[in-house]
Amino acid sequence: MRMKLLTHNLLRSRVKGAAKGYPLAIHATTVETKEADFNPTFIVRMLDRIQWPVVVQAASQVGVSEDKVPQTVPNDPESDQEFLKAAHHLLLEIEVIEGELECPDTGRAFPIKRGIPNMLLNEDEV
Repeated sequence: MRMKLLTHNLLRSRVKGAAKGYPLAIHATTVETKEADFNPTFIVRMLDRIQWPVVVQAASQVGVSEDKVPQTVPNDPESDQEFLKAAHHLLLEIEVIEGELECPDTGRAFPIKRGIPNMLLNEDEV
């Protein structure tokens, strides 16, 4: 699974001692934008499964200009093409290639290499 902002929104730390383990902070060293086919139906369905404030925070952490990020989800997102295109770009086209994710509770870092986050735990962390 490539480390897109959609992926990030669904991940949480399972380290022993992590109260919530969400949201993970992103410390990116390499970020790329890769075009993806626009599917507004998929975006609308995903809006029920993600935390939009976490998307806004993650976009900031990877260097997306604040003026390119809708701060809230509109009341009727399926009829707002501008919002859907912006959400599509944020969720599916921005990829963290190198960096790490950090647990907000424990500070445990999870490396991201070649776009793949490694969330495996050591035996003593389970």
